Amino acid sequence: MKKIILLFAVITTFSAAAQTQSELIKHFEAYYKQMKGQGDVQGVINAMTHLQVLQPTQARLDTLAYVYVSEGRNLEALNTIGVEQKATDSDMNTEVKAIALKGINQPKHALVFYEELFKRDGTSYLAYEVADLKTQLQDFAGAKASVDFGLANVKPEMKRAFYESQRPYEVSLKGALTYLKALIVFNMNQTDNLDTAINLLNESIAMDANFNLAQLSKDALVAKKEKKD
Repeated sequence: MKKIILLFAVITTFSAAAQTQSELIKHFEAYYKQMKGQGDVQGVINAMTHLQVLQPTQARLDTLAYVYVSEGRNLEALNTIGVEQKATDSDMNTEVKAIALKGINQPKHALVFYEELFKRDGTSYLAYEVADLKTQLQDFAGAKASVDFGLANVKPEMKRAFYESQRPYEVSLKGALTYLKALIVFNMNQTDNLDTAINLLNESIAMDANFNLAQLSKDALVAKKEKKD
């Protein structure tokens, strides 16, 4: 008799726990929808974290990390999903690692994930990112190959944002790639390629008159040329 009573108590406890967990999941799903509707990012993060504890899934973990990186919280994003490269990583997972590692100034590690993204879907956007990182790592030949691919496949409607000035601005991706090509060509041979680099910067400015970074780079190279002359 005692065994029957004990068994009944155990079953009742598990049933109550399952019911409580189910109710909590429903609560935080509703909370998530409410916070998302209100545009409350921290509320969304809180809701997703609770849901991940109650009902863990890799997809939710990837999404949570994506929310963090979208807010510039790169370390929190990496702490959420780690920095290891796995063949089973989703595109979102790989993109988060790439953006976050670049954001914390780890170009060598970020390049690994950007190149993986490029293998999966080689776009002009990704070609720019790969070329930018290779330029930072002084792999100028590799950077130029990526830029050339980007220029060969870029579409007129593609844009890229820049944030070095007080007001962020957008330029055409073709202009951005041309600007990057100028820097790469110049660094490959700072004496012989000076005029070529200036001409490429003129091209990028002609495409986008508001391209502040290209104008600053051109001014610097023109000053260097005048000093040399």
